[in-house]
Amino acid sequence: MTKEEFINLLRGAVENFGKSISTDEGSWVVKGFIDIYKNIYTISSDTKVISKIIELYIFPKILAFATENHLKVELTKEQNYYPDITIKDSDGNLYAIDLKSSYRKSETHINGMTLGAFTGYFRERKSTKNITYPYGDYKAHIVLGVIYDVVEDIDERKTYTLEQLYEISSTVKNFQFFVQEKWKIATDRPGSGNTKNIGSITCINDLISGNGPFSTLGEGVFDDYWMYYLTTDMARMAELPKPYYKNLVEYKQFKNIE
Repeated sequence: MTKEEFINLLRGAVENFGKSISTDEGSWVVKGFIDIYKNIYTISSDTKVISKIIELYIFPKILAFATENHLKVELTKEQNYYPDITIKDSDGNLYAIDLKSSYRKSETHINGMTLGAFTGYFRERKSTKNITYPYGDYKAHIVLGVIYDVVEDIDERKTYTLEQLYEISSTVKNFQFFVQEKWKIATDRPGSGNTKNIGSITCINDLISGNGPFSTLGEGVFDDYWMYYLTTDMARMAELPKPYYKNLVEYKQFKNIE
């Protein structure tokens, strides 16, 4: 199976995910947490909580997709390992799938996503530290993205009974799924603060179409850019006066690329 065939196969499966995760009105089917006394507690609007529940909801669907297409699935060994899911096809090709989610800040843009580290296993491509298989062994690194709207004014202090299930407002709504290779939706800046994670583009249309700044330059440029990208602290530790570059414009100047 070629990389393109696998990605198209996954896209076809993901198109149906939205139907099972939301109601006909677009609201999330997950309403809260339930205890043994049948009390239901509303879900926090914390993005980390929402993201984790979405992941747990998607895992069985990925397993079903793999079974239907005679693929093998391996979930991440530890919480901080990359990727979330490894899929192996009948030819032995490995595909890294990272589940990422973010909320809409407007009709056209999301808050942003982090697309994995640009140090460690990303640079040491034969390393098995914090990664299921060496980074270089994967045929493709793929993001399965979920975009949603946050519902305002949810009272997280309120509890409900099972009889009140349909009275509970969903924390999020209006899901949109996409599948893209990581390098096509990466930006030239870290994802957040001083963390050593690759940032994503934020325009929804560009995420769906894979139209990031590296998309016209190629995966090789993406790899080289982030392989040698330094934060200010990293440059200081390397006893350099400043990083080699801070963005693609400076990178092209550094590499003498027109």
